[in-house]
Amino acid sequence: MDVRYSPDREGFQYMTTDELRESFLIDNLFQKNNVPMTYSDIDRSITGSAVPSGKTLKLTASKKEMAAKYFTERREVGVINIGGKGSIRVGKKEFKMDHKDALYIGRGNHNVEFKSASSKDPAMFYFVSYPAHTEYPSKQVKFAKSTPVKLGSDKECNKRTIYKYIHPGTMDTCQLVMGLTILEQGSVWNTMPAHTHQRRSEVYMYFGLDKDAIVLHLIGEPSETRHIIMRDKQAVLSTSWSMHAGSGTQNYNFIWAMGGENQEFDDMDAIPMKDLK
Repeated sequence: MDVRYSPDREGFQYMTTDELRESFLIDNLFQKNNVPMTYSDIDRSITGSAVPSGKTLKLTASKKEMAAKYFTERREVGVINIGGKGSIRVGKKEFKMDHKDALYIGRGNHNVEFKSASSKDPAMFYFVSYPAHTEYPSKQVKFAKSTPVKLGSDKECNKRTIYKYIHPGTMDTCQLVMGLTILEQGSVWNTMPAHTHQRRSEVYMYFGLDKDAIVLHLIGEPSETRHIIMRDKQAVLSTSWSMHAGSGTQNYNFIWAMGGENQEFDDMDAIPMKDLK
């Protein structure tokens, strides 16, 4: 388990490029037959992945960081599959997971296992977890039945579809809100106008990028922004005080996950474009 500690606003101003990447960038995801995880002190989130290839992978707790007997003893988890067909066993129930399907796993499930239908085209499970104070039933959301919202325009280069998977209109959760955004060809800007979430933190995971393509993910104070270069299948942590937005060298997809005091999707503090520096 990799552990990250976030800087405060003042310390952030003096960080080098390498220090920014070491604090906020998660670049070790999607290793075959491994379950890499990053624990952040930002709302105690855990971000990880599982790519089972010819074997079953179990989601286990890290005793040092979590002090738990099993992973969901005091946590809830959101999972989205960005790879081939697979399945997730939660207790005695198995959920078939096609490409871009999502699953919410509630607190109190002792056994969580990941499996691929084929080792030649393995499932690629991406997950984000937050602490949970009560138990809610696990629930699957198929990509075909998710809630799409179309936003943006060709003129603004941000024409995109947001698929809300795990949110109050779909199911009950303690903190977790999670979904997927797909940008159309010719659109490269996400999360504009930029904003902050004073009442919650967020994790972005970018994917669908070509080998040489990048996303410039913007972070920091609106009046003194910084950027982190992101590549395919990398994630980035966002604090409640930091703005977040991004632009790529091509269109792309990203999974967003939020946790904190408020689950309302539109609970954000927009930043006027004129205030960005």
